[in-house]
Amino acid sequence: MTVVEAQKPEQVAPKPCPLTVEAYHALGEMGFLPKKTELLYGQVFHKMAKSPLHTLIQILLLEALRKISLSGMHIRQDQPITCPHSEPEPDLAVVRGSIEDYSKEHPRTAELVIEVCITSHDYDRDKLRAYAMADVKEAWLILVPEKQVEVHRLPSGERFRERIVHGPGGRVVSSSLPQFGVDLDAFFAAAPK
Repeated sequence: MTVVEAQKPEQVAPKPCPLTVEAYHALGEMGFLPKKTELLYGQVFHKMAKSPLHTLIQILLLEALRKISLSGMHIRQDQPITCPHSEPEPDLAVVRGSIEDYSKEHPRTAELVIEVCITSHDYDRDKLRAYAMADVKEAWLILVPEKQVEVHRLPSGERFRERIVHGPGGRVVSSSLPQFGVDLDAFFAAAPK
C-alpha cells in the first residue's frame, strides 16, 4: 500500500509593522499611546521609571552643563530627538539653535546626548544606532554602578566609529563641547553607595 501525504502549507509567522515617526506622532496626538513612551526603530517602548539616584545624577549633569557658555545652543531634558525611524528621549541633550526654533518639530540631531545608566545599560546602548543615524556628534552613557563614562564619537551611518570608556577616576571632556568636562572621582562621590 502506498501512502501519499499532502504537502503541508508553509507556516508564516506574523511580521511586525513598524511605525514611522509620523504615525507615532499621530497615534500619540489621538491618545492611542500610553504616556511616557519612546519610539525606537519603529517600535514603541515604555520608558523606565527613574530612581532617585538616576534623578540626582541627571540633575548634577544638568547643573554642570548650565555653568558653561552655550552660545547658539540650549539644553533639553527628557525631550525627543527625531532620528530616522526613531524618536528617543535622552536624559540630556545639547542642541544648536534656540528653544523657539523647535516650536514645529523636534531637533533632528544634537551636539551631545547623555543617558544615565543605572540598570538600563543595554536599553540605552540600543539607542546609540539611532543617535549615530541622526548624526549626533557625541553620546555619553553614564555608567553609574561602574563609576565610568562611555563616550561615543564620530557617527558614521548606523554606528559611532569611536568608543572610549573613562574611569573609574580621571576626567572626561566633551570633544563637541570642549568647555564641558567632568571630574569622575568628585562627580561619583556625590552619588550615594
